[in-house]
Amino acid sequence: MISPEIYIQGKAAEAVKALWCTEVASSSLQVSKTRKEFEGDVTLVTFPLARVSRSAPDVTAQMIGDYLTENVPEVASVNVVKGFLNICLSPSWWLGIFSAIASDPNFGQLPREGGRVMVEFSSPNTNKPLHLGHIRNNLLGDSVSRLLAAGGREVIKATLVNDRGIHICKSMLAWKKLFDGKTPQSAGVKGDHLVGDCYVAFDKLYKAQIAELVKGGMDEESAKKEAPCIKEAREMLLKWEQGDPEVIGLWKMMNGWVFEGFDETYRNLGISFDVVNYESDTYLLGKELVQKGLESGVFEKEPDGSVWCDLTADGLDRKLVLRGDGTSVYITQDLGTAERRFREYNLDSEVYVVGNEQDYHFQVLKLILGKLGFPWAEKIYHLSYGMVELPEGKMKSREGTVVDADDLMEKMFQEAKAMSLESGKLADLPAEEQDRLFRMIGLGALKYFIIKVDPKKTMLFNPSESIDFNGNTGPFIQYTHARICSILRKAGERGGIDNNVVPSAKEIRLIQLLAAYPDKIREGVDALSPAVIANYAYDLAKEFNQYYHETQILREEDSAVRDFRLSLIDTLAAVLRRAMGILGIELPERM
Repeated sequence: MISPEIYIQGKAAEAVKALWCTEVASSSLQVSKTRKEFEGDVTLVTFPLARVSRSAPDVTAQMIGDYLTENVPEVASVNVVKGFLNICLSPSWWLGIFSAIASDPNFGQLPREGGRVMVEFSSPNTNKPLHLGHIRNNLLGDSVSRLLAAGGREVIKATLVNDRGIHICKSMLAWKKLFDGKTPQSAGVKGDHLVGDCYVAFDKLYKAQIAELVKGGMDEESAKKEAPCIKEAREMLLKWEQGDPEVIGLWKMMNGWVFEGFDETYRNLGISFDVVNYESDTYLLGKELVQKGLESGVFEKEPDGSVWCDLTADGLDRKLVLRGDGTSVYITQDLGTAERRFREYNLDSEVYVVGNEQDYHFQVLKLILGKLGFPWAEKIYHLSYGMVELPEGKMKSREGTVVDADDLMEKMFQEAKAMSLESGKLADLPAEEQDRLFRMIGLGALKYFIIKVDPKKTMLFNPSESIDFNGNTGPFIQYTHARICSILRKAGERGGIDNNVVPSAKEIRLIQLLAAYPDKIREGVDALSPAVIANYAYDLAKEFNQYYHETQILREEDSAVRDFRLSLIDTLAAVLRRAMGILGIELPERM
């Protein structure tokens, strides 16, 4: 399918040759979509052609416009605004564009290009269950992966599980001291929730011990370092790195609980990974790179044994890459993991989906990898997204004030169920099908509400707003699809597209929106923003609903027009499914 811009470029080049006997490359002509305040589909900029015509730009534009209207049947009319030639294409042109879209089963899928890219997302800590912040991360990572695949990339979805470090040692220590051997089975809770309770309990104990030390005359900063439980947690981390059997056994048991809980949440959210890495496996790779960096002079060792990278010449500061006791920090394992992935998977690029509080971390990661001599360091991209906030403010894991992912999905299910049953349209559906539909609507509402916001922006999440069947929401788009499916069911069989049908202005507007889908894919890929696709789907659904209320479809007496309109909305529903599929959202056939 040729775009209007490229088509007019070619015809305008023909006009220049015919009018002034001058060859110009069609690709050199400036043609773009006409701005909304002017009449036209595409606009040709004629200022550069004035030197060829030896006439004023507006005269040049008018001469080209006259040639096109006289010699190109697909050009319906033109108008000139200074040196800009606005061109309206004929209904027959748009009918041809629609026929090409309707007959292409892979419409919107761009050719394979751009190489192999790994997208890392989720990357949870094993000291707490997934919460609302993780949901935004997961939904962005999953939809960006689908978007890049639609944009022609070979995509590998990866996650790095942060299964070691001081955070998990805090939960382990709390379980030993405060939970009296409790297990997920004995407590009747998911394993990740139990370990999260341990983490919260540690924080309460830690704060109590700090308060006690301060009360005894110690300053607060010293109390934070000298509190007995934090010293025990650090000692436990050291024992873990030394391979202490008891610590390793406890670590494996509690992580096992967490992994089972994560898997259940991922399944319910519709998330999967091609590659799962564990920090406990990769941190040693980072240590090897630190040793090589010391030998090559990239890093320097302090008297206390800690290893640092001096980035002051790069406008940053000195960065710790290994503690004095030999234990690693986050940047250590990220160095090793990145080197391993580019080497093992022959990556062209890697995208890290991580919140904007880690902007500095990824700036440092790229710099250090570059200093270590890896040319692919510049092919690392940090998709830095804003945090999710609630009407009452920010969430805090250690204080237990987060919105749990499992609880939120259940709440969305109940909201969708209540609103759907209120309509009274699903009484004939079996209970099992009703439940599946309610989960589809609830999950669609949650995903769309989060993904429609540009990743870079901080967002405020309000569950009741997300489930609304009107406005820019997932259920509105789902209902639009269900309405189209209902019309098509009632219509039954229909004929093909008659080339003699003349699309109305509203129908041309729908065709133009459909034709824009591949460009929206490109735009979303360039910006690493699935919000582009979410808002495109909303615009398409909104335009259909206006068309539906103004146009006879099933009652149209002219069978050729009726069949065209049915084909139009059928194709629209297919594009909606593809666009929403990029977001990981299913569209039901009835609601």
